[in-house]
Amino acid sequence: MEHLVFAAFAGALMALAFVVIMYRRVMSFSEGSEQMQKISQSIRTGANAYLRRQYSVVGVFFACMLVVLLVMAGFGLVTWFVPFAFLSGGFFSGLSGFVGMRIATAANCRTANACQEGLNRGLRVAFSAGSVMGFTVVGLGLFDISVWFMILRFGFRLDAEAIASAMVTFSMGASSMALFARVGGGIFTKAADVGADLVGKVEAGIPEDDPRNPAVIADNVGDNVGDVAGMGADLYESYVGSVLSSCALGVAAFGGNFRALLLPMILAAVGILCSIVGTFFVRTGEDTDQRKLLAALGRGTNLAAVLIAVVACPLVLWLLGRENLGLYGAILSGLVAGVLIGKATEYYTSDTYKPTQELAGKSETGSATIIIGGLGLGMLSTAVPIVIVGACILLAYFLSGGAVNASMGLYGIALAAVGMLSTLGITLATDAYGPVADNAGGIAEMAGLDPEVRRRTDALDALGNTTAATGKGFAIGSAALTALALMASYVEKVKEMGAEVAIGDFSLMDPLVLTGLLVGACLPFVFAALTMNSVGRAAQSVVMEVRRQFREIVGLMDGKAEADYARCVDLCTRSSLRKMVLPAVTAVICPVVVGLILGYKGVVGLLAGATATGFLMAIYMANAGGAWDNAKKYIEAGHYGGKGSSNHKAGVVGDTVGDPFKDTSGPAINILIKLLSIVSIVFAGLVVNCHLL
Repeated sequence: MEHLVFAAFAGALMALAFVVIMYRRVMSFSEGSEQMQKISQSIRTGANAYLRRQYSVVGVFFACMLVVLLVMAGFGLVTWFVPFAFLSGGFFSGLSGFVGMRIATAANCRTANACQEGLNRGLRVAFSAGSVMGFTVVGLGLFDISVWFMILRFGFRLDAEAIASAMVTFSMGASSMALFARVGGGIFTKAADVGADLVGKVEAGIPEDDPRNPAVIADNVGDNVGDVAGMGADLYESYVGSVLSSCALGVAAFGGNFRALLLPMILAAVGILCSIVGTFFVRTGEDTDQRKLLAALGRGTNLAAVLIAVVACPLVLWLLGRENLGLYGAILSGLVAGVLIGKATEYYTSDTYKPTQELAGKSETGSATIIIGGLGLGMLSTAVPIVIVGACILLAYFLSGGAVNASMGLYGIALAAVGMLSTLGITLATDAYGPVADNAGGIAEMAGLDPEVRRRTDALDALGNTTAATGKGFAIGSAALTALALMASYVEKVKEMGAEVAIGDFSLMDPLVLTGLLVGACLPFVFAALTMNSVGRAAQSVVMEVRRQFREIVGLMDGKAEADYARCVDLCTRSSLRKMVLPAVTAVICPVVVGLILGYKGVVGLLAGATATGFLMAIYMANAGGAWDNAKKYIEAGHYGGKGSSNHKAGVVGDTVGDPFKDTSGPAINILIKLLSIVSIVFAGLVVNCHLL
């Protein structure tokens, strides 16, 4: 039965083959005029330079962690496979982001040029580029998992328990790389965005993406290193983490059954096929109405979800038998929960619905009221996702038989996370196309294309803001389910390392658990503060530089001189690389320190506290930021005074507050809560043998 892994491997190869097809499709479109190509090349050069420097910094961290893991393997605290799987996970996570960034920087000018011919043609180019990113993530993720399984099973002849125990630790490298990519890229993109908007739009009163703005190229570079490369690494980690945690819990529930271990991998492979089918149904007319554009993307994603819902039932019956059909209910609950979270996020962040329209209306009384309104909207928006995820957890647990066998219930929860991410190929494609459209709008503005082209790119960009917020909600919802599954895997790992664990060990009346809970609950707030402050300080340096150039470069404001774009790119690069280290290292060190002081009980408390508050914080920040952004765009579309009005300036201020919310701190918290769990699992042996209390 273990030979079924080749089906998962085939699914990975199918995804990567589709990536090649989509890449060639994108590259077949014209890049446009010489001026458009020059601007695109500047963006590409800046993005490549940033990633080279980021990877050199991250390489130092990975080298240090490799030494630590090798020492632990020498003492028998982890298997010898873990250090090398740590490297492979980090490599493929970084590669996912790199491939996505390369196609995005190649597609931006092609999208702008295609929008000269029509909206649907522009959507085709941008969505094809997004598909390259989406299917690269799922293809490389499933490739990494299936190859490691084949090495462990067919190379070293390990049994299911040993394979599951080893593989659950393998996503630490992916999580670490994702955190660096998200935090570093997020700081870069939002520092550039805030600096460009505050001085350009608010102080100088010039349009967005005006070539006179010295930060305009840095802003466009940031879209790629943060919203594409960072997002790709992030969702690679989410995808791999959900599959690996469910594999481990499947073995625990079924006592070494390879069928239970392989079910999540086969489900992921089937999801790839369904996602590919869904991409062929994404098309639109020339109407820029947001509801119609959302419907165009919805056709593809909804079809993929329906297909996986249909296929998952016979898959469960075939692998695990009729007596375990309740696991199909768990998969279905995760799939439905993902769709519902997406709809809830869409409602709170799209300018086609009342909440964001009302938020735009608050601009009539200034910046303060639009900020207050956005904060309130973000807080309120957490209620529906919490109810959805809570219902999903209960349904998955009890439908899987958790009332009789707790291990089965936990396996069901893990499968719900896999179900939620099973169509990630197409859902990420709808997310990743947004930064491409955003860059296309900037190129259209800087190259002086017809205003109709900018109107089309703005429509695609506004849609991208909504789909990006939906994608973040999707990822955060799956993170909560995956973190819960990883928490269960941690308890199993602690038992495996020799600790005598009983259910009563984790009572809230136990001071060790309670202390860990409070520390964990605090961590997302500290992490958000570190990342927000980093954006603020980096943005200050950009603001000062843009003001200096406006003041000192003669003829810049008259369009007779060229801004020093490279200076702003370099400022953002240096600031983001310096400031990404502390938040990332904090996430790795905290569970180890808490474990050494409080033991495994304190770690379980830490994971529970961080998951609860982290889920709420991530949803709140992502939705508030998305609503502020689209409220600004709603004003720019001609409502409440339109561009250049005092209302528009208030909307820009709200958007600058929301930028680090939705693109730096919020998404990074999603990674944080899973990285804490993975680090805890890897260092479980050290904690069991060395804790103080």
